[in-house]
Amino acid sequence: MISQSNDVSWGAVASFHGHVCPGLVTGYRVAVAARDRLGLTRSEDEELVAIVENNSCAVDAIQVVLGCTFGKGNLLFKDHGKHVYTFHRRDRNGPAIRIRVRRLDLPEGLSREERVRAMLDAPEDQMLSITEVDAPPPAPARIEPSRTCARCGEEAMESRLRLHQGELLCLPCWRAETGETSR
Repeated sequence: MISQSNDVSWGAVASFHGHVCPGLVTGYRVAVAARDRLGLTRSEDEELVAIVENNSCAVDAIQVVLGCTFGKGNLLFKDHGKHVYTFHRRDRNGPAIRIRVRRLDLPEGLSREERVRAMLDAPEDQMLSITEVDAPPPAPARIEPSRTCARCGEEAMESRLRLHQGELLCLPCWRAETGETSR
């Protein structure tokens, strides 16, 4: 279900994040562009999915404006270090959109406040490149049973446990035991 309110203010975004910065403006502009392009309001469940390719301040704005969160399983993080964001609607057919942030040509020596204002006021097409993506949305979040790690005694999702010498281990314990750094 999509919320009826489409009005999430810049002030609410800044309050959630704790301070105003260029990264937060980036996420706010991305989220508003996605909302407007896809005819969205704030996501109450998993009907909207955001795939973010960084873990910057920008992601906080996407959470507040669009309602995509890690807890609901509709905010997916891909650690590519890029200001690129893809948005899928599960509640209707149609293409997803991919938003790439462009580098703004701002004068040198601007204060933080001046940079923020310039970014808020910049025309969308100078700041963002928006393209349609013909790809299915990611699968909904899975709710799985938890099992107890044989080493630390903590609960972990069953699919994240590893079998090592006949024991189920959580990933940190498995890595410590095997020296493995992947997966």
